[in-house]
Amino acid sequence: MSDFAGMEDLLQDFLVEAGDLLSGVDNKLVDLERAPDDKGLLNDIFRGFHTIKGGAGFLNATELVALCHLTENLFDKLRNGELALTSEIMDAILDATATIRQMFSQLEQGVQPSAADPTLMERLSLAIEGKVEAVAAVAQAADPAAGKGDAAAAGDKSADSGAGPDWELLHAAATGGDVAATLPARPDEVKSEEEVIKQALGRRATDRPGGAGPSGRRETERQRDTSIRVDTARLDQVLNLSGEIGLTKNRLNALRSDILSGRTDNETLHALDLAVSQLDLLVSDLQNAVMKTRMQPIGRLFQKYPRIARDLARNLGKDVELELVGEETEIDKTMIEDLGDPIIHLIRNAVDHGVEDPAERRANGKPAKSVVRLEARQEGDHIVIIVADDGRGMSAERLRAKALEKGLITDEEASSLDERQSYNLIFLPGFSTMTEISDVSGRGVGMDVVRTNIQKLNGSIEITSQAAKGTSFVISLPLTLAILPVLLVRLGDQPFAVPLSMVREILPIAEDDIREVGGRATMVIRGEVLPVLPLVGLLGWPLKNRPQYGVLMQTAELSFILAVDTFAGREDAVIKSLDDFRPKGVAGVTTLANGQIVLILDMKELLSSAGDQRGISRKLLIAAKADKNAPKLTALAANAS
Repeated sequence: MSDFAGMEDLLQDFLVEAGDLLSGVDNKLVDLERAPDDKGLLNDIFRGFHTIKGGAGFLNATELVALCHLTENLFDKLRNGELALTSEIMDAILDATATIRQMFSQLEQGVQPSAADPTLMERLSLAIEGKVEAVAAVAQAADPAAGKGDAAAAGDKSADSGAGPDWELLHAAATGGDVAATLPARPDEVKSEEEVIKQALGRRATDRPGGAGPSGRRETERQRDTSIRVDTARLDQVLNLSGEIGLTKNRLNALRSDILSGRTDNETLHALDLAVSQLDLLVSDLQNAVMKTRMQPIGRLFQKYPRIARDLARNLGKDVELELVGEETEIDKTMIEDLGDPIIHLIRNAVDHGVEDPAERRANGKPAKSVVRLEARQEGDHIVIIVADDGRGMSAERLRAKALEKGLITDEEASSLDERQSYNLIFLPGFSTMTEISDVSGRGVGMDVVRTNIQKLNGSIEITSQAAKGTSFVISLPLTLAILPVLLVRLGDQPFAVPLSMVREILPIAEDDIREVGGRATMVIRGEVLPVLPLVGLLGWPLKNRPQYGVLMQTAELSFILAVDTFAGREDAVIKSLDDFRPKGVAGVTTLANGQIVLILDMKELLSSAGDQRGISRKLLIAAKADKNAPKLTALAANAS
């Protein structure tokens, strides 16, 4: 039974509004740490806690009200100049926002939040009284590791005492987070991931969340926010276009009646043509307007990252500033949640692996403070997200050596990899350059999840790096998942659709173009030897005729030529998902203008599930040789007769 029966709508509205407010407060706290005397920031943060407290009061969430009230009083003294912001006070405030976020999680479950840690309440009360030394002493007594935060210390205590589940660890495990990172590191005790999960959840290590899929969460466990904020101006545009379409429909009905009654003169036919053209334009505008209602500023996703980067950098003894660029860029709402985990992984990797310690940076002539840039921008019909650091960069040679050491690639494969392909080795499952496992990284389970999640969104990720200058991860995503530009190809009379984002060019396949290299069919395109993969082979169909056309396609790891019979042009496909039955290698279906249903192929899944293509390559080579010898046989037959 929910504690908020009859108040569900009010609770949901509060969680949305308060969640945005708390994210804004977290970002402003990171800024305040750099400018502790900024009156504007102090006032904004004070108002944030005050507003959250007011909403919690309507819900009778007394424990949340009590915590917000103490924090609000503390900021009242800070903004009035009665107190000066110190690191001890900032630690208490940051722990308060973390506890408030945990209380929000309890509210989402429909239960009143439990009381905050008494130690935290005592630290806030002492800070209000100006007893800064006492605040530090209480924090030290509560957590001998000092600096890890009261939430982590409290979680550790509850786990050791056996008083009940460790809710912080449970949340990290259920959401696919780094479970080990929620425990304070101890020099005399290093727990494995399996031990941590057992401690937090009381279940088998093999039963940990994340094993069910690349997203790190089972679909049934994931709670997605299905609500969306829409500017009323956009809704007005949709309403106006719907009215215009209604008027055009009435005009078409009138013209239909005229034509059925025998009026087929040029004037009537011209009016019909105009009405159909107008309807086509209005439907296109309506489609674009509806798509815009799904678009949300990516800044709402970016809000939580400055706090994450700040906490991790402090934990590692680094000075890192997360610079946000392009927060106003809009992206499909359905993609925002799926982008959260990949971007967190990239930021954590940038702070942990990418940037150097302040001493090392100074020795190399760099400023002690490093900058990690999180940028979003729109390029054509794609959204580009960049995570870049100004750290030590990546060494292609070192990556190849590490992959060889771990047995992920062979010597032959290592010698054939160029620089870009060497960088992509970090996406291999189990790959890590760390020699020791820490509470942040070293297990090799992050970057492969990043690439998998980006590919699920029909996107791609590329890496560029310069030694001693830094590394950039560039994510390219379609504007929306509802509409996908595709290229229509044909096998006989059967059309298929492939994502246009993977297509580089279309070229005819002549008799002499196909060469044999290592028993495989290949073509040489501008000096580059590329494998030829017949679509019939990927689908498991028999090869009856030699393909006439090749589609040069490129993924993050592979360039290849998809051999098809012919192609039928470009389409903007409205994707219809196959929820109940989804064949392997099929991303969805779409309908052509003539009503024909076309399968949209998932090329990455087809390639991964196709296995060895040597058999179909041999058949393709035989077919090519047969076509090449056919004119000679015809000439010999003519001479013989």
